[in-house]
Amino acid sequence: MAHLLGAHMSIAGGHDRAIRAANAANCTSLQIFTKNNNQWAAPALKEEGVAAFRQLLDESKISRPVAHNSYLINLASADDLLWRKSIAAMIVELERGEALGLADLVAHPGAHVGSGEEEGLKRIAEGLDEIHRATRGLEIRIALETTAGQGSCLGHRFEHLARIMDEVAEPERLGVCVDTCHLFAAGYRLGTQLEYDETFGEFDRLVGLGRVRVLHLNDSAREFGCRVDRHAGIGLGHLGLEPFGFVLNDRRFAGLPMVLETPKGTVDGEDLDLINLRRLRSLIREVGA
Repeated sequence: MAHLLGAHMSIAGGHDRAIRAANAANCTSLQIFTKNNNQWAAPALKEEGVAAFRQLLDESKISRPVAHNSYLINLASADDLLWRKSIAAMIVELERGEALGLADLVAHPGAHVGSGEEEGLKRIAEGLDEIHRATRGLEIRIALETTAGQGSCLGHRFEHLARIMDEVAEPERLGVCVDTCHLFAAGYRLGTQLEYDETFGEFDRLVGLGRVRVLHLNDSAREFGCRVDRHAGIGLGHLGLEPFGFVLNDRRFAGLPMVLETPKGTVDGEDLDLINLRRLRSLIREVGA
């Protein structure tokens, strides 16, 4: 069973820097931002920068690299100006991801900011339809992320994702990114094999496991059902190690990118990504996986 394990890496200094950092951490998966995630505008990708990124990618062990979209984007907004700006920004993100050879663009569905879940979900579906019409022919796919449900954020219930899939005109162009921290914070239990099976059984019934394209492997710094999005290092939060073993040894997720979004830094001089990746690999039961 192949495991594509990696981390979110910075593109500061050039997109190719992310590949170099991922290689140094012995990653087989990778997530980046295609641009500054806290700004709307972005300089056009330079041909030489794209070529350097794609060459390093081809020479690496990394498969199915993905991007995360800007945190400014809100496809659920009732504000027409922000909604239109978000649609335009998503189109640019997809075009940049396609140029870089990325497989998926992970995106939080959006926050209704007071308009209500029904209206917010409707706006998301309408926005995605416009984005899809403007990006026909691109191979990159949008992977809607399960969220913790902080504030008015949508996507913390499987029913939200199912509703979006039902309402968009081209559901085959959408996938899902499952975040372990977010599931736990949203009130989905993963602590025992039975709880894990029940949670993903519900997901399969409502959304479909075949729609999962990316997994974010993060522990939770906050308690179960808190609906607060705070990531912790693997095994250092309220989830503990066992749920990650369930994910890593679940053959239904074989070959999918599994990405860390855990805190960066060092401990005793060792990079935290290396430490977290080692913990994950120690949980893989299959010899040689």
